[in-house]
Amino acid sequence: MFVRNRKVTMATHPPTLNEPAATENSHTGMSEYESACVAGGHGEAIRGVLSHIGDKWTLLIVGALSVGHRLRFTELQRHIPGISQRMLTVTLRHLERDGLVRRTMHAEVPPRVEYELTSVGTTLIEPALALGHWAVGSYTTILDSREQFDAASAEPKASRWSDQ
Repeated sequence: MFVRNRKVTMATHPPTLNEPAATENSHTGMSEYESACVAGGHGEAIRGVLSHIGDKWTLLIVGALSVGHRLRFTELQRHIPGISQRMLTVTLRHLERDGLVRRTMHAEVPPRVEYELTSVGTTLIEPALALGHWAVGSYTTILDSREQFDAASAEPKASRWSDQ
């Protein structure tokens, strides 16, 4: 791949936060967060992982499975109000693929399938709970901000454009 006639090398392995970024810019003076965002040159680590764990259903699934025992699909669905069967299936597949959830199928009639967090998945409990507590604690402030923003945005367009 070429960008402005300069060859860009792509990492052939997942980037690590300690790995120097493959960009031409010097990263001196960057915060730890900024350096992590450019790990591997393109921020794949953060974007790739957060694309799955940053959605609302994943955090709720992790919270439901954080009790430490296996849950069947229907039990898990009961613990997560509003999630459809399809969305639960899709999200569980993503989590299983990422190695955060283990799916165990028992050879019974009817088949019994259980889900549990893996050892890597359990490391997500603390950040997920912290984010959940922040969301609950900030919810009314966020709703108030939305109302103020929407009210300010709702002023007639004619008065905004008539000053020009």
